[in-house]
Amino acid sequence: MARVCELTGKGRQVGNNVSHANNKTKRTFLPNLQNITFMSDAVGQSVTFRVCTNGARSVEHAGGLDHWLLKTKDDKLSLKAQRLKRQVAKKTVVAAKPASAAV
Repeated sequence: MARVCELTGKGRQVGNNVSHANNKTKRTFLPNLQNITFMSDAVGQSVTFRVCTNGARSVEHAGGLDHWLLKTKDDKLSLKAQRLKRQVAKKTVVAAKPASAAV
């Protein structure tokens, strides 16, 4: 399983351990990934993603999962998130049409 956030695309970073004698050895910095269940209002179901904690905060700041998915580019999202984004976009377009037709 890849250690990549499914919503932000944040992955591992590479750096150096530097000793007191200034010896450098390669190391990796892994994102703090958590399994988090989000509720999609448009689709009406809960979805579990493997998300970094900073990404979870960003989703909440954006106003929820649906808003986050609609404003994020597809290349950062996982395949599962891209499929959910298409469902959300379809539901919001269908919900918006009757409202504009009634006006």
